Formats: sequence, structure tokens, C-alpha cells
Amino acid sequence: MIFLKRYALPLACAMTVMLTACATKDERRVPTPLVDIKPVLTVEQAWKASVGKAGRYLFSPVAVGDAIYAAGANGTVAKIDAKTGQDVWRTKLKDDLSAGVGSDGNLTAVGGLKGNVYVLGPDGKQLWTATAPGEIISPPLVGNDVVIVRTIDGKVIAFNAQTGEQKWIFQARAVPLNLRVAAGMTFAASQAVLAGFPGGTFAAINLQSGDAYWQTPVSFPKGVTEVERINDVTGAPTLVGSETCAVTFQGRIGCFDANSGRPQWEKAFSSDSGLAQDNEIVAAGDDWSVVNAFSGIDGAPLWKNDKLKNRTVSVPFILGRAVVIGDYQGYVHFLSTQNGEFVGRAKTDGSAITAAPVLAGDTLVIQTHDGGLYGFRPR
Repeated sequence: MIFLKRYALPLACAMTVMLTACATKDERRVPTPLVDIKPVLTVEQAWKASVGKAGRYLFSPVAVGDAIYAAGANGTVAKIDAKTGQDVWRTKLKDDLSAGVGSDGNLTAVGGLKGNVYVLGPDGKQLWTATAPGEIISPPLVGNDVVIVRTIDGKVIAFNAQTGEQKWIFQARAVPLNLRVAAGMTFAASQAVLAGFPGGTFAAINLQSGDAYWQTPVSFPKGVTEVERINDVTGAPTLVGSETCAVTFQGRIGCFDANSGRPQWEKAFSSDSGLAQDNEIVAAGDDWSVVNAFSGIDGAPLWKNDKLKNRTVSVPFILGRAVVIGDYQGYVHFLSTQNGEFVGRAKTDGSAITAAPVLAGDTLVIQTHDGGLYGFRPR
């Protein structure tokens, strides 16, 4: 019997192995040059702040009301007024961070390099710390009286939000190989947390017991080699009404009934970042950074924009009538939800944007790999 040791494959390595190892000279991934656009949206930069570089990790900001919570790899955690860009509080932990940030506006949580979970109070002071049984590279989820973290090997752990006492552990099925990507989680009302896992599994987990209300495959592994069979759910599941959507690497994109897990529609697709959803469309960049939009009702393809091809686009965000998405050079692109055409563009510090933009009040906030936080007000 052959035993395969479980380990995580960095995304850049996986993409290199699968997409360039057998490529000819003409098939190399050359980023598409940007073309001039006639902006329909005026995108005003309102302010700029910084929380420190991300290093080899991915840090996503969180919006709660008119506040932004953000963190960097150097241990900095900050609450920032989204109207002004000024600090409400700023804390420097005595540990480097690998994941953050999660907040409900009262408690704020981040993950440390050695699996430590740090929880800060309303004033930014540390309340408690706990240890997760593995490396944390995905942002914690805070709310409903729990702090939830997940480890790279598929464990989801819930802690009592007030005391730090561990409540339960959910263990997903192990796979031989998985991507090293930050996979988020989403609350489904006050009863469940939605999470996708390596191997293509999607689950709704009971917040009280840690048992699964349901588990369903988004897609199934295919291929001969372990690399070809990587089939991870990427990004955070979305939730609009009773519909939740998810996407996998080398698999499918689809939407499901959040109460039962029953598939509503699925399409062949592959994304290494994640998706966005509103009442009408589901949008995602594929492995080649071609941005696609599907009908949220039945999955019918609506449009594609290939003018960002090979520009390593971020997790998208839907803002009114625009899909907002960043790229590897720090540009923020606004695409029409109707036809995918460019309607606006903004520039940050030139470093990659990988996390989804967030909206706090009327301010769209972008965090870059170099730790820049940019507040934009599209008009």
C-alpha cells in the first residue's frame, strides 16, 4: 500500500506545473497590455493608509458599518474610519501573522504563523489567544458568539467568542494535494457557516455542534496525476437570499440551495481566486484571468471580458452595476454588469491586488500586497 503524505502546493507552483510545463514558446502567459478606456464612472481616491506588507500570505480587509478592519504580516491590526482613512485604533501584536482579518465590529480576530488565534476587543486590546491544530492562512470568521478559523488541512474550529474555549472541530475529507490559497467562510444566518474544501466539497456546518447540515460536491477530481486532480473550492462561498454559490479550481462553478445543499445549476469552470454574486449575476475570473458572468438564476453565460487575460485578477466584487476586480499591477477595473465592458479604472501602489474589494458606507476599499489601503468613491 502506498501512503501519500498530505501537503499544500503553492498556487504559483501548481499553475506553473499544469499550464506552462508543456507550453510552447508562443503559449507562455504574457499579461495582456491595458488599453485606454472611456470611463463612465468617475473613481475618486478619497484616502490612503497602510497596514504592512502581506509577504507570502493573502490579507483581506473587512467592512463593518463605516469601519474597515485590516491586518498585515508584520502583526499590525487596525480599525480605520472608512470616511476619512484615519485610524480608530491600531495594534501591533508580538507575532507575525498569516491570516486576517475577521470582525463583527466588536471583536476582531487574526491568525498567527504558528496557528495562534488572536482576538482583540472593541478598543483593539488583546482579549484572548488560542491555538488551532494547524496552519491558518484563511481569514477568521467572527459573529454569532463564535470565532471560527480554518487550517490548511481542512479543519474548521469554533471558539467561544468571549472566553476562547474551543467548542468544536469539523474535519473535511483529506486529499493528497491541495492549493495553498486562502479559502474564506460565510455565515448563513445564525445557524450555519458555509465553507468549501480541497477535493471540491461544499458544506453547511451547524454553529452549535460542528456537525454538517449538508455536504455536497461542487465538482469531482479528474485526471491521472495528483496535480491534475487538484480540485479545491477557492475563495469564500457567497450567499444571496437562499442561494449560495461556489467555484473550484479545475472543476465547476455553481449555485446551491443554502438550506439543503441541492444544486440549482452548475457549469464547467476553473478559478484559482473565487467569485462574486448579487441578485442577478455570478462573476468570476478563470485561470487565465478572463472575467466571466453567469445568470444567477440558471447559470446561463452572459458575457466574457478577455482584456485582462493573464493579469492575475483578484476575487471580484459587485458594486451596483459594476464588477470590481484588481490585477497584478495594482489596477482596479470596473466592468459593466450588463456587458462586461470597462466603465472605469483606478490605480493603487503598483503591487498585486488579490483580495476582494469591500464596501464601507459609500467608500470602496482595496488592500494591496504591499499593504496599501485605498479608499475610492465611484461616482
